[in-house]
Amino acid sequence: MKRSGLGRGLGALIPDLEEGTEGTPIQIPLDAITSNPYQPRRILDEEKLDELAASLREHGLIQPVVVRPSPEGYQLVAGERRWRAAYRAGFTTIPALIRPCSDREMLEIALIENMQREDLNAIEAAEAYQMALSEFHMTQEELARRIGKSRAAIANTLRLLNLEEEIRQAIGEGRISEGHGRALLGVQDGRTRLRLMKRIEREGLTVREVEYLVQQSLEGGKSQVRKSRSHPINPHLQEIADQLSRQWGTRVWLKPRRMGGGTIMIAYHSEEDLERILEHWR
Repeated sequence: MKRSGLGRGLGALIPDLEEGTEGTPIQIPLDAITSNPYQPRRILDEEKLDELAASLREHGLIQPVVVRPSPEGYQLVAGERRWRAAYRAGFTTIPALIRPCSDREMLEIALIENMQREDLNAIEAAEAYQMALSEFHMTQEELARRIGKSRAAIANTLRLLNLEEEIRQAIGEGRISEGHGRALLGVQDGRTRLRLMKRIEREGLTVREVEYLVQQSLEGGKSQVRKSRSHPINPHLQEIADQLSRQWGTRVWLKPRRMGGGTIMIAYHSEEDLERILEHWR
């Protein structure tokens, strides 16, 4: 079953993947196939690959992979996990549909295929988005439309590439979360970001605690994270701030005054980011 809302979907990009359409797979030697050069996923779960290989040995491969002709033989378009698992299962050939497609379509197909299974981590997605923008000259609006994401979601994910390599690696490996990465973007100094990232790992700080530290840094305060727990924020105001953060794609703080009223603080990280936020009022 295909997940709805992902742009055109694999069935539209590769019609023979739709149920009921014609298309006869042929057996192709595994050694004649090379991987998709636009495959955004860099990290494969070894345990899950072993499980898939065991399943292939017992039941065979039900869904063929998709390849395109290349000077060396064939390039994989869709089905990276199945292709690699077939090697582990001891197969020498694999059923494949041969479909010509452009480099741009290969990236788009790989993105959609992984997103339908939620296989990409945030850094892999950001790097794939950047490739679509720079190598294939797509706009953020076009990319968002084709893969079924909002423009704000694309922009927010791309911002993670502004983090230091060590922080990006920590997100990619799951040592800190994407939410931690977004919070760290509020710190302008790279060395401070790295120190805070190591503190997240060492102390197990939550995203909310990191956001508090960043806010204190912006305000020039010296408060520590643990102090924030003795002055809890109004839960209703926090819920509103979280909702605005999701809607605008950036961090929002609400600071109430003792006598009523308060201040809304909105973080932005560049003129382009500010312009994106202002679009919500136009």
